[in-house]
Amino acid sequence: MKKRWVQAVKASEETVGLLAQQLNIDNSLAQILVQRGISSFDGAKDFFRPQMTKLHDPFLMKDMDKAIARIERALENNERILIYGDYDVDGTTSVALVYSFFTELTTNIEYYIPDRHKEGYGISTAGIDYAGSNGFTLIIALDCGIKSVDKIAYANELGIDFIICDHHLPGEVLPDAVAILDPKRADCSYPFKELAGCGIGFKLIQAYSLTHQLPAEKYLKYIDLVMVSIAADIVPVEDENRILAYHGLIKLNTDPCIGLKALMDISGRQAKTYTLTDVVFVLAPRINAAGRMDHANQAVKMLICTEDNLAQEQSLFINLQNTDRKTSDQNITAEALALIDDCEILINKKTTVVYHESWNKGVIGIVASRLTEKYYRPTIVLTESNGLFTGSARSVAGFDLYEALLGCEDLMVQFGGHKFAAGLTIKPENIALFSERFEHIVAATITEDMLCPEIKIDAEIDFNQIDGKFQRIIAQMAPFGPHNAAPIFVTHRVYLTGTPYIVGGKHLKLNLKQQNSVNFECIGFGLAEDENLLQPNGPFSVCYTVEENVWKDQRRLQLNIKAIKPDN
Repeated sequence: MKKRWVQAVKASEETVGLLAQQLNIDNSLAQILVQRGISSFDGAKDFFRPQMTKLHDPFLMKDMDKAIARIERALENNERILIYGDYDVDGTTSVALVYSFFTELTTNIEYYIPDRHKEGYGISTAGIDYAGSNGFTLIIALDCGIKSVDKIAYANELGIDFIICDHHLPGEVLPDAVAILDPKRADCSYPFKELAGCGIGFKLIQAYSLTHQLPAEKYLKYIDLVMVSIAADIVPVEDENRILAYHGLIKLNTDPCIGLKALMDISGRQAKTYTLTDVVFVLAPRINAAGRMDHANQAVKMLICTEDNLAQEQSLFINLQNTDRKTSDQNITAEALALIDDCEILINKKTTVVYHESWNKGVIGIVASRLTEKYYRPTIVLTESNGLFTGSARSVAGFDLYEALLGCEDLMVQFGGHKFAAGLTIKPENIALFSERFEHIVAATITEDMLCPEIKIDAEIDFNQIDGKFQRIIAQMAPFGPHNAAPIFVTHRVYLTGTPYIVGGKHLKLNLKQQNSVNFECIGFGLAEDENLLQPNGPFSVCYTVEENVWKDQRRLQLNIKAIKPDN
């Protein structure tokens, strides 16, 4: 697929030059830091060495005092507390974190994850009924609840209080809960708005610990769970999220919780130092697989394990579920691709809306992501569930999916999410009209540029600027993720040395150089089809990241090629 090469706007040469001098680094690296809002020595120090002391006061979050007061009352009166969470990675890590923390303070506590296939997303009537019939008087809802106005009202009728810990966008009306912790509330002045759901849970146990003067270790020991949620939920890796991800990775690689350690072992990657990207592609899919293929309780059970043998049993089960998940999502993706490719009308639309009553509800979010990668346009995948069609929506960079869905709100039973991803439920008789209106709204507002994936280039450099020090400084910019991506460089007038070749059927291996530069080993993942762009004798341009490749204890610089373009 053709991609737009978009180069970042250059920052002030004076600011860049001063920062490069202060940090003793290459000007192009200083340029990237300034582009990312880091323009002083102190700012760079905070960025490269994130400190836990820089975490915000949890009591800056609206209703935090009310939440702590209600929990204190519940503990004093020995009330039954139910920790309720969503079935994805953010939800299950949230539940594991808050449940594990409060089990040290009370035995009158349980957790509840809704069944993805029977109850669906968010607060369910079945969950509230379970609480009511089992004597629970306080529910702490994590990663869900901000739009559950009717469900919270029902709980109130049963005498059950709710504390909501959510990070999704609120609706026009807030639920009538005892406390609502959500930085995205219009009346919440908390300085960082992009915490994951598990991050909100972390602030809750931090606030309780500070109130009762507990050692910091009481809440910091769960920081690896917070990091996993940050990686999996694809929230911006900046501000508090950067601090939590940075220190969470250190804990994961040195002293992970028993459940995560077991999962790392069974993944076959235990000898490798994990990065945020490894968490996204190795750990997160396995944790998610429990809720997709069976029940997310299995993931929580693993994450709260205190015994190695039990954790190993749970991780084995979850790993098998992940194998089944792979087969299921590959089959459904193939069916969805066939539906689109066989229909000229669908091929030429600005949107993709596909559905089938037999598709596995647990994997349609993955399928939606794969279709978005393939056709690069707003995509919705639906399947039948309890007489309704429920599904996942995915967007492309720059397009506000939530706003587009808002224009179809009257045709849906419910929906929720944000700019880039959403979940929805719709009556079968409304699907055709919904598809038509969604296409109309998107076609009227999306631009041609939005329909073409872009490569954001941080800086133009020559190969002779790249050395070991250059790469080490880049490595210290990690953890990488949204709002702090691994820097992408562009170099022009590049030549082949030797013959490129295909590995694994779809990856491109090659060696490149500029005039008067050393040769660089390069890998282009998924770029086998671009081999024809490599002119044997003529110059071309490449976009790439600079990495260290470790093979058999040998460390070498490697360029990870993202795109190739002939210079002419």
